[in-house]
Amino acid sequence: MQNTEQINYETTSEMLAKFGKTYSLDQWSRTIGLYRDESAALLINETGINMTLDEFHKERNEINAKKYAFTKLMPGVMRLVKHLKKHRIPIAIASNSFRKSVNVKTSVDRELFNMFDNVTCADDVKNLKPAPDLFLAAREAIGNPPTNQCLVFEDSINGIKAAKNANMKVIWVPNPIVAELYPDINIADEIIFSLNDFDPTKYGLPPFDEESSSA
Repeated sequence: MQNTEQINYETTSEMLAKFGKTYSLDQWSRTIGLYRDESAALLINETGINMTLDEFHKERNEINAKKYAFTKLMPGVMRLVKHLKKHRIPIAIASNSFRKSVNVKTSVDRELFNMFDNVTCADDVKNLKPAPDLFLAAREAIGNPPTNQCLVFEDSINGIKAAKNANMKVIWVPNPIVAELYPDINIADEIIFSLNDFDPTKYGLPPFDEESSSA
């Protein structure tokens, strides 16, 4: 919903540059959607930088917190969420991040995030994506609809796998660069590069109002 992965990429690139290291697009694509300790450990091990996990998290969180204030919503997000809310369709967030981090990210877009019926975070489950726990917990929080009637929007490969492991339909909305790195990913039900391209009628949802503008 927010372009936070781009911010994470820029921040991590800055951190690694201090050690004379680069953050490759391949590394970035492999860390999207990972639990924070897993992504940090991957980078520390592959680059050999002299940082502990705690030091890595502390520095990245401090830099990110300043940048999140300038984060913009991805195209089509507000339009879609308002549409679903108008038609009383339950909506939830299932994030691999801890609630403290989610609260920081969402604080600049309260109008949007206040429309969600539930926010499930890493603190709430035992296993993170690609395990299905987050999506199943979010589903339970919004009334336990049948899993095959749940539709997930994901930007990460681990998120796609988690949705499929939960027996849910999933639309991949990737960063175009990541999509180019993984052209053979075919487990999502659909791939779109903007939520403005989403057609709700394909999934049995009410059509967008004609006067609804893309945003």
